[in-house]
Amino acid sequence: MNKTSPNLAVVVKGWPRLSETFIAQELVALEEGGFAFEIWSLRHPTDKKTHPLHDRLSARIRYLPEYLGDEPLRVLRGVIYAITQGGIRAAWAAIAADYRRDKTKNRIRRFGQACVMARELPAQTTGIYAHFLHTPASVARYASILRGVPWSFSAHAKDIWTSPEWDLRSKLNSSENGAAFGATCTAFGAEHLRGLSADTPVDLVYHGLDLTRFPTPPERAIRSRSVPLNLMSVGRLVEKKGFDNLIAALALLPPELEWHWTHIGGGTLNDQMRQLAIDNNVSDRITWRGACDQPEVIEAMRAADLFVLPSRVAQDGDRDGLPNVLMEAASQKLPILSTPVSAIPEFIDTEVHGILSDDSPAALATEITRVADDPALGPRLASAAYERLTHDFLMAPGIAKLAKRLRIMLAGPPK
Repeated sequence: MNKTSPNLAVVVKGWPRLSETFIAQELVALEEGGFAFEIWSLRHPTDKKTHPLHDRLSARIRYLPEYLGDEPLRVLRGVIYAITQGGIRAAWAAIAADYRRDKTKNRIRRFGQACVMARELPAQTTGIYAHFLHTPASVARYASILRGVPWSFSAHAKDIWTSPEWDLRSKLNSSENGAAFGATCTAFGAEHLRGLSADTPVDLVYHGLDLTRFPTPPERAIRSRSVPLNLMSVGRLVEKKGFDNLIAALALLPPELEWHWTHIGGGTLNDQMRQLAIDNNVSDRITWRGACDQPEVIEAMRAADLFVLPSRVAQDGDRDGLPNVLMEAASQKLPILSTPVSAIPEFIDTEVHGILSDDSPAALATEITRVADDPALGPRLASAAYERLTHDFLMAPGIAKLAKRLRIMLAGPPK
């Protein structure tokens, strides 16, 4: 529990989540920087593990009803409270306009959650901050209207690229109770949101890394060609990560090349990926480790020879932003093979800090073989990536920019 009374409410989709260390890192930094807040989660956790970062956070965690039928009395109290508030007309107008364009139970659920949140927010709350611009931002926006306090957001990847344009525009327009400010973690995303914004400022705030959380990178010796190539990947088994293409690429590697691939992460395509490995006759060279905490991830990175993340744009438009795992790999001087999707080139210049390949299986196989055949290539690229990380992608500058925006929002308009 924070010693200072919380005046900020932070809305997240779920807490804690192993795949969202960037959120945990940011919130720990804000808390240690003097911010007092509570976390409001739309969902209960599903991961069985947590990161050490989660244990460092002392903020109170509040869980909203994941489904309105789960806690009907709590929802009823929230709705009754909302009806008595001065902001109910504006809130009702907002939800009515949104529902006309999105006639789903999900939209109603977000309004119900917002009513509960508005009723239960501490009296001293002067601002709301949402991580992700889709459903968490919708709850934050409705609750802010009911309570008469400003709200803001941090946008990332799926929330930008799969949300309908009308929804994004309404959240970036003060005349529609839009956000006081927004932040996003890539220049690519910032440019897109600024193009949709009526008057909400959108800042580029790279997540960066807090290197105090990571061990000093090992001094990597030049690998012998006679030693098997140890490949690894970290990422959810979902379409945009491209692991199906990587499995197909592994099947194309030269028969004389000894290799092993370790995958870390969960995901909805787990069964399909395992079957694909069997179909491609490579399953005996793959270790599926499932979800791991950060110390386990770092340990695996230190034992690997090449980090592979074959990101792509999914059929629904979803794509990565700048995956933190790339910076984490760089922190351990692990060579990187990825693709020029979204904001990945903002961190990696191909052939300088890593290799950015076409995501086709043939292209990926060619690049993996090149790294295997040139043992000095990977360490050279990894050293350059580490220098880029430490010079341009540390956490502190982004936290300072975000903290300044939050303080202005929480202070309210000049009197």
